[in-house]
Amino acid sequence: MSWFERLTALDAGFLDIEQGERAAHMHVGLVAVFEGPSPSYRDLLAFIASRLDRVPRYRQRLRFVPFGQGRPVWVDESDFDLEHHVRHTALPPPGGESELRALAGRLFAQRLDRDKPLWEIWFVEGLGEGRFALVAKTHHCMIDGVSGVDIANVILEREPSTEIPPAPPWTPRAQPTAAELLADAVAYQVTNPLAIARGALKAGSAARRVMMEIAGGVPELVGMALKGQAPASSLNRPIGPHRRFEMVRLDLATVKRVRTALGGTVNDVILAVVAGALRELLEARGESLPTLRVMIPVSVRPPDQRGQLGNQVTAIFCDLPVGEPDARRRLEAVSRATKGLKESRQAVGALALTTLGNFTPPTIAAQVVRLQAVTRFFNLVVTNVPGPQHPLYLLGRKMLASYPCVPLIRLSTLGIALLSYDGAIGVGLVGDADRARDLPTLAAAVPRALDELSEIARADDAAAS
Repeated sequence: MSWFERLTALDAGFLDIEQGERAAHMHVGLVAVFEGPSPSYRDLLAFIASRLDRVPRYRQRLRFVPFGQGRPVWVDESDFDLEHHVRHTALPPPGGESELRALAGRLFAQRLDRDKPLWEIWFVEGLGEGRFALVAKTHHCMIDGVSGVDIANVILEREPSTEIPPAPPWTPRAQPTAAELLADAVAYQVTNPLAIARGALKAGSAARRVMMEIAGGVPELVGMALKGQAPASSLNRPIGPHRRFEMVRLDLATVKRVRTALGGTVNDVILAVVAGALRELLEARGESLPTLRVMIPVSVRPPDQRGQLGNQVTAIFCDLPVGEPDARRRLEAVSRATKGLKESRQAVGALALTTLGNFTPPTIAAQVVRLQAVTRFFNLVVTNVPGPQHPLYLLGRKMLASYPCVPLIRLSTLGIALLSYDGAIGVGLVGDADRARDLPTLAAAVPRALDELSEIARADDAAAS
């Protein structure tokens, strides 16, 4: 008997953004640095093979419904080749972080093959000080930030061990025929709206709950839309297919000390640091803007669904006070803005509209997604994902640092992703290779922005004592 699983509207939307776009690569990425010595490539293959049963989607690929009459589906890959997905390379001498950043930029600029399972891991040897790295790419239709952290916890280990258990046997399930996919899609489009309509009339039903959330949250989104497009900026230009990547490491304890001394949340401090760094970048470009609007993904994944693939995320839009020269006031302005967002129903409305996309004809949903991708509702994406605060190991080697990467959409030349891990925050900065040649300027500005807040917090503590 054949098996397949339909993508949700949100997951399919990430494919729709990429469709027909030469420059938009909708994969999320990660650069992870490990202590040495490097394992052998064959041992790494065997180790990953032994754990693939924990992430079944990694052996599944897309099938598209004929004539575009339904959302794509996942099917088991009948000819799975692990060596296609886990690849081996080495850095040129001297093998420093500069060479690693350049390699990551080139790898993140390469689109994933849609005829294969949508992920790759590059095993990178030759990193200085006896270290090695993994550069991972996974299409956004498979994964969001939180599930990515969960999967890292599955593939990696909490205790150092070089043991490689045998890989469990796996047999791919039969794939549906094109006629079966078409018939199922047509039946779904006919029966699902009727079921939703009936459910909306029943008290306590999921369909009724979605309708109520839309009614409560959409006015917030409309209010945001009425504010118009995000400020015009050099950050918003058409992008090409090539990428630059920078890696910055921040001390999580310092961020927490600033929060304790100056108020707000850890996320507020991080956004204030981002605002300060963006201010320095814009000043270097000769620009002066009072604010930039950032899109912040927000996970809505329930605790009982941790470790599952697919996207369970919505978004909020926050104005960062990049025009404010005083670091303390920037943090205060960010805290006020995020407090207002928490009290609003903007995220609820965005999530409800995303859910509504599951009931929309796929051709219409695709056009809506593509329109959003080319409309300047925000200047850039800033995402902050909490990661494990304990060491993780790969074949007995400790992961020393990790730096995430977000995709760029058509009119956004810069993206910022942060991931906390074992007492530090890895900051991944991705930029268009031509439009963001000054990405090192931003990378240097990020720690300076945190140091500025840290000095204010230290002065306040000294004055209080």
